[in-house]
Amino acid sequence: MSQLLSAAWRYRGFVGSSVANEFKTRLQRSRLGTAWVVLQPLAQVFIYATVLANVLAAKLQGVNNKYAYAAYLIAGTACWSLFAEIVQRCMTVFIDFASLLKKIQFPRITLPMIVIGTASVNNLALIVVALAILPFLGFIPTLNVLWLPLLMLLTIAFATGLGLFLGTLNVFMRDIGQIIPIVLQFWFWFTPIVYPVTIIPEHLKQFLVLNPVIPLVEGYQNVLVYGKAPPSGLIEVAVVSVVLLAASMLVFRRASSEMVDVL
Repeated sequence: MSQLLSAAWRYRGFVGSSVANEFKTRLQRSRLGTAWVVLQPLAQVFIYATVLANVLAAKLQGVNNKYAYAAYLIAGTACWSLFAEIVQRCMTVFIDFASLLKKIQFPRITLPMIVIGTASVNNLALIVVALAILPFLGFIPTLNVLWLPLLMLLTIAFATGLGLFLGTLNVFMRDIGQIIPIVLQFWFWFTPIVYPVTIIPEHLKQFLVLNPVIPLVEGYQNVLVYGKAPPSGLIEVAVVSVVLLAASMLVFRRASSEMVDVL
C-alpha cells in the first residue's frame, strides 16, 4: 500500500492538472459548465420535496419547520452524491482510460485519485451551495458543521475502497459494470435519504447495521439539519473503510500488471 501511495504522491501534479482539465472541459462544452454539478442534485431534491412533502404530506419528526423535509433531502443527497459518484466512476475508470494505459507508462493508481479529486470538488461545491441555502430555509449552521470535513473524508475513504475493488474486478469481469448501477439504485432506497429512519418498522431496524452508508448520511443530516454531532456509528464505518481500502489496494496491486493485456 505504501508504494501505491508514494507513487500517487509523486504524480500529484498530474492528478491535480487532470482534475483541473476536466472542469475546464465542462466549461468549454456547456454554458452553465460546472453549475450542472450543483443543479442536478438540487433538482432531484426539489422533485422529491415537492412530491413527498406536499403531495404525500411527509413531515420531519422533531422539527417544526415547513422546509424541514427539503433540508433533510439536501443533507442526505450531499452525502449520497459523493459516495455514488466515486463508486460509479472508479468502477469504469480503467476501462475509460484503456487507450491511455496502453500508450503511456504511469502509476495506474493515479486514475482513481483523479476521480476522487473531481468528485470531492463537486461535492464541496454542493455543500457550499447547501450552506448558503439552508439559512434561508430556517436552518442556521452550528459549530457542529465543523464535522463536515471528517464526514467527507470517511465517505471518500469508504467509496474509494469499494470503487477501487469493483473497478479492478470490472476490468476482468465486465458484468460488474452492468450489475452495480442496479445495486446502487436499490442501495439508495434502502438508505434513509428521501424518508426518515423513524418510519422504518422496528423488526427491520436490526438490519440497518448492515448498511455502512447510513451513519454517514445520518452524520450529514445531524450536522446540517438538526445541529447535532454525527452518530457514534462512524467509528465502525471508519474501521470498515480502512479494511476495505487495504483489501482493494492489495487486489489492485496484484491485478494491475495484467490490466493492460485484458484491456
